[in-house]
Amino acid sequence: MDWVNNLIFFSGLIVLLLAILVSRKLWGNSSSSNHSYLSDTVVLHQFHRGHYAPSMSAFVVKLETYLRMVKIPYMNVHEMKTGPKGKSPWIEYNGETICDSSFIIEYLNKKFGMDLNKDLSTSERATARAIQKMVEENTYWAVLLTRWVYNRDRTSRTLTHIPWFFVWLIDRRTRRSTYYHGIGRHTPKEVTQILTDDVQALSDILGEKKYMFGDVPTEVDCAVFGQLTQLLWCVPDCDAKHFITDNCPNLVDYCERIKNQFWPDWEECTTKGGKVAATK
Repeated sequence: MDWVNNLIFFSGLIVLLLAILVSRKLWGNSSSSNHSYLSDTVVLHQFHRGHYAPSMSAFVVKLETYLRMVKIPYMNVHEMKTGPKGKSPWIEYNGETICDSSFIIEYLNKKFGMDLNKDLSTSERATARAIQKMVEENTYWAVLLTRWVYNRDRTSRTLTHIPWFFVWLIDRRTRRSTYYHGIGRHTPKEVTQILTDDVQALSDILGEKKYMFGDVPTEVDCAVFGQLTQLLWCVPDCDAKHFITDNCPNLVDYCERIKNQFWPDWEECTTKGGKVAATK
């Protein structure tokens, strides 16, 4: 029987190695796209469209919302490959390659002379940075655990058509990344508490305002909206999702407001539950 067990072991190992090679081929890094694009047009490289939101990446939604707010011409390239830093989204503009959504926004602000924060005071800019860091360095990881670890199977069935091995791979990467981040060392109940505390804080900051700092959206609204879209549309039913819908109606209205104002083509940018191909 030893030879049977060895055969099973080595067969499984071969399948695993082949799957890893395929994943690297599909999700490998790109130093550039090697394509020619229209000049003076931002080329936004991002993952494929989501089932119920334009992307299952909060940072893609953040960046594309920013581009729509400031009305910078752009085109999408949907692919699984990441940029030179191993991250997505990333952009190309007139031969330059820029990675990381925050660095991209900073670059585009300088290149196009944009500043969504121009009316904010020094104190408000500092507060905006604190809010952004909370949602992108804390809330983000809690949502990731909620989606890919605690609700992996339901996510796989209802929110993505990614093959099972890649879902498993994302699960393993999420566990490893969050463990070293620190949040992954907590129990699911504790992580949910962290997530709902963040959501409640956002709700309290927003209050009855249209946007985080009043009647006009700023950069931090792109970041907050990006993260909240993941909780509202890109995780299965769970305690954290019920918390925002049941206890923070102002945040739900806030997301609908941004969606209606800057994403009138929202449905065209989704796969409608995986039933059709997104047309934009």
